[in-house]
Amino acid sequence: MASFLLPKLGADMTEGRLVEWLKKPGERIERGEVIAVVETDKANVEVESWVAGTMEKILVEPGDQWMPVGTPLAAIRTDGVEPVAPPAFAPPTPPSPAPVPPPAAVPSGAVPPGERLRASPAARRRAEELGVALASIRASGPDGRITLEDVEQAASTKPAARPAADRQQRMREAIATAMSRAKREIPHYYLSTVIDCVPALEWVEARNRDRPVTERLLHGVLLLKAVALALREVPELNGFWIDGRAVKSDAVNVGVAVSLRGGGLVAPALRDADRKPLDELMRQFQDLVTRARAGSLRSSEMTEATVTVTSLGERGVESVFGIIYPPQLALVGFGKVVERPWVVGREVVPRSVITATLSGDHRATDGHRGALFLDAVDRLLSAPEKL
Repeated sequence: MASFLLPKLGADMTEGRLVEWLKKPGERIERGEVIAVVETDKANVEVESWVAGTMEKILVEPGDQWMPVGTPLAAIRTDGVEPVAPPAFAPPTPPSPAPVPPPAAVPSGAVPPGERLRASPAARRRAEELGVALASIRASGPDGRITLEDVEQAASTKPAARPAADRQQRMREAIATAMSRAKREIPHYYLSTVIDCVPALEWVEARNRDRPVTERLLHGVLLLKAVALALREVPELNGFWIDGRAVKSDAVNVGVAVSLRGGGLVAPALRDADRKPLDELMRQFQDLVTRARAGSLRSSEMTEATVTVTSLGERGVESVFGIIYPPQLALVGFGKVVERPWVVGREVVPRSVITATLSGDHRATDGHRGALFLDAVDRLLSAPEKL
């Protein structure tokens, strides 16, 4: 038997509220399947089960009660050996290979586990406004599409969400607590470099020329891929500070800082960003941003980032020196693309450049290794066709 506990979905999370169960007692649960929706100070999060088995007993019903992290929410009768709960924010380990079970019957209108949610833009916006997780909504539209009416119906039957102003205040307080702790406990060092991004911009422009708008790449996805590949070369920056020591992660899961429309931000993970082709990475990036702002993130996306990338270029900022999000070991920042005098050959010409910054944890690395990382990002962006 395993206890399904209220998970810690970020270093700044201390409590949460159960919004909805997606499984009932007696129903089958697969590992990695979303079984509950939890409200945090930042967003509604779809929480996955880390074990396979059967829902034995629900201990907490959805409601207005806010509970501390670690509160038992349900009991799951597990398959085989008694599982051991993974520690919060431990380096992610891939699940053990297991036989694929036969497809389970899915209730009418529900979205099968692992299938991408389909919803109209109006429905997504309304779900975000009402604080309703898309995964909890039964779809009535064509091909399982969630409609605006479905969102309104789900909102009318769910417990009242915390007022937006109150939630915003709690988010700011949670961020303040986490960042104060990070500045107090992590000995930061900061590095920056200016990168010639003309090769990357020209390559993206040529790649997009004959593509429909929906399939075009943004230059930002090249930045994410370059960071992920550079972490292969300097793996000391990719991981966590746990129990007084640095622990490297074999997986490169890039956390992407996403600003929320109501204020605040979250940094969900793009898993295995170093292994994804650019087109796939672009699709997943867009999907992640959309779901972050619609309140439909998954718990694994909130906890598995091994490094965070933030960009304030769209806000007109030329450089950003961020605070490391514990227990990660580094944060990478990018500013906006600007025109600057640049030496090409023996001539000074106008050139599009971008400032890349690194905030590193001095307990795990030093400026020398950090400089090698930024140099690798520069080199990789100079040959975008190889990303």
